[in-house]
Amino acid sequence: MAVRLRMAVHGVRNNRIFHIVAVNQRQRRNAKPIELLGVYNPRLKPGESTKTIEWSVQRIKYWLKVGATPSKSMTKLLQMGGILAHDLSITPNPPPEKHEASSPEAVSEAETAAQPAA
Repeated sequence: MAVRLRMAVHGVRNNRIFHIVAVNQRQRRNAKPIELLGVYNPRLKPGESTKTIEWSVQRIKYWLKVGATPSKSMTKLLQMGGILAHDLSITPNPPPEKHEASSPEAVSEAETAAQPAA
């Protein structure tokens, strides 16, 4: 079973909160999670200047250790919280790398296009 760390949306419109959960990646966004790891409320209360996240760092590290992959938004939050290193990329499907044209025909076409017209 592939486990993913992601956020589940809860609350009424214009007042959403996000539960940080470990869930089977094949299930829906708000499906019953394997474990609730924390709560993220992005709205600021009057007088506050920073957003806060309540989470269990030990349990998140456990799930990462046993092979759970965080979603893109969770990766950003974990990096901001200092749980993941900033240079570490754990996204499940990294974008494909762009390879330079290796065929001689493509190189010659690129060279002729770069030369100014006489």
